[in-house]
Amino acid sequence: MTKTLTFNELRAIKDALPHGSMQKIADTMGIEADTVRNYFGAQKFDNGKGCGVHIEPGPNGGIVTLDDTTILEHALRIIEENKK
Repeated sequence: MTKTLTFNELRAIKDALPHGSMQKIADTMGIEADTVRNYFGAQKFDNGKGCGVHIEPGPNGGIVTLDDTTILEHALRIIEENKK
């Protein structure tokens, strides 16, 4: 399932995650933590891989299209759990 949002919205989600969340998501999914970081806009390709994130220039940091929302769903779940 694809999703489109602004880069600033994606970064706000990343910034709302508690410390250690990138590794937690990576462990849950069986991927490198740098791949999760790349999903949120980093460019760490030594250990991480690309992950279907497409960024087009525009307002609010540009438009981001996510090919797969699994990492985003994990992140939103962690944020929600930490509100309780």
